[in-house]
Amino acid sequence: MIDLIIRNGKIVTHNNERLADIAIKNEKIFKIGKLTNLKSKKSIDASGLHVLPGAFDTQVHFREPGNTKKENLKTGSLAAVAGGITSVFDMPNNKPSITTRKLFMKKLQTAKKRMHCNYAFYFGAEKDNIKEIKKVEKVKGCCGVKVFVGSSTGTLLVSNHADIEKIMRATKKMISFHSENEDMLITRKKYAKKGKPLSHQVWRNVDTALSSTRKLIRSANRSKKKIHILHITTEEEIKLLLINKKYVSFEVTPQHLILASPDCYKKLGTYAQMNPPIRGTRHRNVLRKTLQNGQINIVGSDHAPHLKSEKNKIYPNSPSGMPGVQTLLPILLNEVSKKTISLNEVVKLTSFNPKKIFKIKNKGLIKVGYDADLTIVDINKTKKVLNKDMMTKCGWTPFNGMKLRGWPVGTIINGKVAFWNNKINKSVFGNPISFN
Repeated sequence: MIDLIIRNGKIVTHNNERLADIAIKNEKIFKIGKLTNLKSKKSIDASGLHVLPGAFDTQVHFREPGNTKKENLKTGSLAAVAGGITSVFDMPNNKPSITTRKLFMKKLQTAKKRMHCNYAFYFGAEKDNIKEIKKVEKVKGCCGVKVFVGSSTGTLLVSNHADIEKIMRATKKMISFHSENEDMLITRKKYAKKGKPLSHQVWRNVDTALSSTRKLIRSANRSKKKIHILHITTEEEIKLLLINKKYVSFEVTPQHLILASPDCYKKLGTYAQMNPPIRGTRHRNVLRKTLQNGQINIVGSDHAPHLKSEKNKIYPNSPSGMPGVQTLLPILLNEVSKKTISLNEVVKLTSFNPKKIFKIKNKGLIKVGYDADLTIVDINKTKKVLNKDMMTKCGWTPFNGMKLRGWPVGTIINGKVAFWNNKINKSVFGNPISFN
């Protein structure tokens, strides 16, 4: 007896589409094809819908431990599931920062039977914790090492490139970078004008990002070490990254693809504040062109919630970051409706490429024997993004009021229906992710 059959859906992978049923047994994909004769305990009619490999959000901050008033592993994962995301990579800039094996194992334990999607955690790099990195690199649920080259939220920072190269040479795990030049951030702090969120992009200007990314590319080429650079925001960095693809992959956030200065700061004020900042239309247009050309590796939300009471502080005392795990897929699906990208490209950006780059085991493909993680979408469904529908603890979204076409309607996690037609099944929990 089969546990679940998804019938009559159109299966979309990174390189094709076909009408087929999917049978699931013991949390795995059991059979794919025309399965009229198979009996199952449960079935879903996916007529008129598209079935995608379970989507990843490779960059979230669920704020646990230490800042659980903004978000926690439970609420963040509920937002993920409601947005069609089956797996997340959560960041280590917590309180305390996750920089020892003991803290890492404790965080993994905290996630058990509390997170509603699958999960992996980044380990935080410090200039002198290479021994600790070695202790966790083979632990199930460790997606990689995170290095903050420029300071952002939290205390993690490794700004010396000699130290960075030592870390590169010390681990086989993927290293992901927040790339801003710390020395320049310190000397340019005077450009952050009180009460003027628009000055955020002046303080953290193009050169603060570009000079850091240039050094990281050099270090990766020298060390022959594959690295991944997060939330790229500038035309100049894109040009550099596209001619240095051997050791370096990169990702972009939905907000940098659709928001631009000065309009977003006029409309949202400090709610548009994040690191690296939202920049002008020149940069946004280049990011969008790179998306259209299929040259972005991954789109990750950088879901970084803060309470309204914190965001309402006068700039620059307001914190940087915005939520986004629940809106990542709707924004990409809306780009499909505008014919900017194809549905196959959405699969590449959210499952196929993350699988390939991070060497994820048994996920990211619709294939017999693989984990039954699936995202079911209605590409014609049109509705507005609304604060009241957000599952995140912070209760707001920078995209409030935006009308989008294309929405996730079902989230299948390890063969169980975690979300269907606006209802979350809170009895479904995720597992830690394995890596090769």
